[in-house]
Amino acid sequence: MKKAITIFSLLALTLSASAQPGTKPTKTPPKAPVKTAPKVNPVLKNYNDSISYVLGEMSAFNIIQQGFGDVKINTTAFSRAITDIMNKKQTLITDIAANTLLNQYMMKLQESKAKSRIDSGKVFLAENAKRKEVKTTASGLQYEVITEGTGIKPTTLDTFVAHYRGTLINGTEFDASANRGVPLTMALNQVIPGWTEGLQLMSVGSKYKLYIPYTLGYGIYDNGAIPGGSTLIFELELIDVKKKATETGQ
Repeated sequence: MKKAITIFSLLALTLSASAQPGTKPTKTPPKAPVKTAPKVNPVLKNYNDSISYVLGEMSAFNIIQQGFGDVKINTTAFSRAITDIMNKKQTLITDIAANTLLNQYMMKLQESKAKSRIDSGKVFLAENAKRKEVKTTASGLQYEVITEGTGIKPTTLDTFVAHYRGTLINGTEFDASANRGVPLTMALNQVIPGWTEGLQLMSVGSKYKLYIPYTLGYGIYDNGAIPGGSTLIFELELIDVKKKATETGQ
């Protein structure tokens, strides 16, 4: 019994001493860092995997640059095409059909981008047609006579000489012969349809204003400073017509 009391007393004294103020706690030595094996990319396990990935990046960048970034690519079909080409197998789509598909997609894309300009142009032409001084042809070309000349009229076989100024329907000038200081000389069958038709209505010495829908202009595609789908306004002055030799009998 005395032995048990003595052991208990010693234990109590030990606990009391450890709790006294001013005593330094025992420091636990820091654990050594655990070395982990480097993570292995589950996709890029070797050099061939890496170069394959880089080629995939190049393909993706090219797809975006060519204007196909909005396409929701079916990766199964995409991979199949690459496999067929790399293994020199017969592709599922012929070259002609492929070009047709690409052209159709690009046309729809351009139409979508140009839609607001096409719609604005239609509204403008509809209002413009109400003006009594404006005449509209069967093709949709509108023209306004500023000055009527007395000279000859050109045909599609002829070369014309003319000064011109071109603007968008918002008034933005995109080209003018006066900026170059010389009139334009060109074959009538080498210009946009709106010019080919409009100039044949004019006699040398005439000044006309042409209102050209996008279908008779540059279509849905951008052309320099002219955005796709734009309705165009041209002020034209026909200075001269150079007849083709066969027309003059020479």
